[in-house]
Amino acid sequence: MPRLDENFWSCSCADRLRHRSHPRAGAGGLAAKVGEMINSSASGPSRLMAPRALDTDASRGLRSPGVGGRGGSSGHTNSWHHHLVQRSLVLFSVGVVLALVLNLLQVQRNVTLFPEEVIATIFSSAWWVPPCCGTAAAVVGLLYPCIDSHLGEPHKFKREWASVMRCVAVFVGINHASAKLDFANNVQLSLTLAALSLGLWWTFDRSRSGLGLGITIAFLATLITQLLVYNGVYQYTSPDFLYIRSWLPCIFFSGGVTVGNIGRQLAMLRLTSNHY
Repeated sequence: MPRLDENFWSCSCADRLRHRSHPRAGAGGLAAKVGEMINSSASGPSRLMAPRALDTDASRGLRSPGVGGRGGSSGHTNSWHHHLVQRSLVLFSVGVVLALVLNLLQVQRNVTLFPEEVIATIFSSAWWVPPCCGTAAAVVGLLYPCIDSHLGEPHKFKREWASVMRCVAVFVGINHASAKLDFANNVQLSLTLAALSLGLWWTFDRSRSGLGLGITIAFLATLITQLLVYNGVYQYTSPDFLYIRSWLPCIFFSGGVTVGNIGRQLAMLRLTSNHY
């Protein structure tokens, strides 16, 4: 009997201990789950903020090239305008110098006659002749490379300054020949100067755009000169082509080709500077 009582009490005590341990284990598991939920809730906003931070960094990274691109494009535009102004000033100066020198030859040979009150200015030329010729040279010199790029036919024939200087020398020689050479009639002189002008184009240009622009410039300049002479601004001695000399379109043609070559060379300097 004593043994049965001991066994009974030992079993009941063990059962009580088991019942007490189960609630403790359940409470511990519940506490662990609550802790995990708290940790997950605390780490959730940080995890959500991390992708947002990455998105903002990525968006900033994408925006930063845009801002740099805008700055680069604006800088490129400013440099292009700066170079355009430089080319215009150089071409204007070239036109002014050529007008003073070539008009002096025409006046000395009495080919062109200005009023007496006008002749007293520098180099025996009217005051408005150099600015007009400089402006025309700037327009023509800027127009030639623009037409080349528009047609998709970049001019590559003899693109060096030595060739351009030789072209200028030949143009001055043609103009000098128009004032110095004496032919039996103006038709022979005109045909000779026409051959020299075409030879200048063939030697230093050989482009269809150069030929077309040269003919257009010669036509427009001759028309403007006819109007000026008709209105009594100045006059030519022995006119044989309405109010002017028949060889004058040849001078305008060769002058357009010469200034166009200068403008092309200046535009090529900009391309090489951008390349480097």
